[in-house]
Amino acid sequence: MLCCASSGQVTAGVLRGQRSRFQLFGDTMNTAARMESSGEPNRIQVSQVTADWLAEAGLNRWIIPRSTKTFVKGKGEMQTYWLTKSSKIIKSKQRDVKTELGTQETELGTLGEGSESEELSSERTEESEEDFLGVEGMNKTERLVEWNVEILTSLLEQILGSRVEDVDQIQTLSNDAERKNGIGGGKTVLEEFKPIIHLKRFDTEEIKRRGRPKSMNIGDEAKSQLRNYISSISGMYPDNAFHNFEHASHVTASVKKLLARIVNTNEGNGLGVHIPFDSVEDTVDLAGHSYGITSDPLTQFAVVFSAVIHDVLHPGVPNTQLVKENSRWARLYKKSIAEQKSVDMAWDLLMEDEFAALRACIYQTEEDFLRFRQLVVNTVLATDIVDKELQALRKARWETAFSKDETGDASNDTSVESEDRKATIVIEHLIQASDVSHTMQHWHIYKKWNERFFMECYAAYKEGRADSDPSQNWYKGEIGFFDYYVIPLAKKLQSCGVFGVSSDEYLNYARANREEWVREGEALVRQFLLKFKERKTNMVPALEQARSTS
Repeated sequence: MLCCASSGQVTAGVLRGQRSRFQLFGDTMNTAARMESSGEPNRIQVSQVTADWLAEAGLNRWIIPRSTKTFVKGKGEMQTYWLTKSSKIIKSKQRDVKTELGTQETELGTLGEGSESEELSSERTEESEEDFLGVEGMNKTERLVEWNVEILTSLLEQILGSRVEDVDQIQTLSNDAERKNGIGGGKTVLEEFKPIIHLKRFDTEEIKRRGRPKSMNIGDEAKSQLRNYISSISGMYPDNAFHNFEHASHVTASVKKLLARIVNTNEGNGLGVHIPFDSVEDTVDLAGHSYGITSDPLTQFAVVFSAVIHDVLHPGVPNTQLVKENSRWARLYKKSIAEQKSVDMAWDLLMEDEFAALRACIYQTEEDFLRFRQLVVNTVLATDIVDKELQALRKARWETAFSKDETGDASNDTSVESEDRKATIVIEHLIQASDVSHTMQHWHIYKKWNERFFMECYAAYKEGRADSDPSQNWYKGEIGFFDYYVIPLAKKLQSCGVFGVSSDEYLNYARANREEWVREGEALVRQFLLKFKERKTNMVPALEQARSTS
């Protein structure tokens, strides 16, 4: 089979006659058709325009330029490209992954537990792929996919366990119900933001149902669809040094940890074990202490899901640069460009017909559907920490939610609206802390991810996509980042009183890493620069070899 693609405007119409059919016409179609003569069997050839669009989306790794220009009738010589990204979804791995993975709390699953295991597991994420999850025949990305699938599966099981209906009676919400209420109907993601999300109230009967083994299986079809979905999402992450699928998994690990710490010893929490019935009363108290975040497993699923998708198609540059470049995404979204694009791309994929069984596990009613959507919107948008206006709004909402009376004591307002306001803002700060969790973990974890972020920013500068050399201010900038963002954020986690010892742990690590950076930061920046130059030097022969073999 020969396959060629070009991109651009087309004209669509239905040809009359005995065999009337819908067809596309125009220069774009002609170009793709005429490229076919220079194609090769079982390879996809794309035009320069298509390659440019893929590059704009940050998917440069999907394309390799052909070593010589090709002749295209009516066009002359053209530079074309081979599409190299395999879009295969791991359909052959339809086995019970829990059996393959052994215990769920291995490697990345123990990340952030405040012990030496955190340090070792995070190090192996990068340096020892073979030992990451102990599953043979998978590369790093596939192993990360399986880990994320297991985390989300455990939460889906809790969602099903909280329903009255048996699992075999679940049905997919109609497409009309999924698409109405203004979702995608001309609104941008930012316009959907709400300062208060009304969470589902806590019900002890639901907690009991979650402990019933009968209700704790999402089924093979939904599990397969979840795996396919996360695999597809992993392929939508560009090959950035920092904003990549491994970063998304690292953020997910932190979210998982903080959510699990809300309810002590994992009782009553979808991220932990099944609930012992004699602990229901204790779980009720703890759920009230969390402002309702642990009342609904759908809330926890939405936050973890948001962590997985939050940097999909990240361009490797900040939103301000996208505005300067006047990209089509900047023209569409105006603000929080990368974050809005991530939501739209991941959501559109989830709404595909092939994921109907997965959606049926996530929600059954319009109320649940809308709450899930709102949680995803708010959570992903919260990862835009650069926009000053949005940050000021979040700060004001935090002060409103956690204001103190004249005696200095926290407000005792326990109304539903007050609780929901607190829960909404705590969720936003939870994802923000998780997004920069490397700054609040062991020094070597911080150093590793800081180097990756430097490499990404410096590469953008060398490509002409940044106004100034980041190496000139990286040392002082990191100190300011700790002083004005990371440490204040850790203090907020501590003051809200939801996360127990984790908030103390995050604050202590942040302070320790700041002190270490003050001592070693300048020397590390010099090392980063040397590594960048070495990698650039070694990259040239590799690219030339790839082009010669294409």
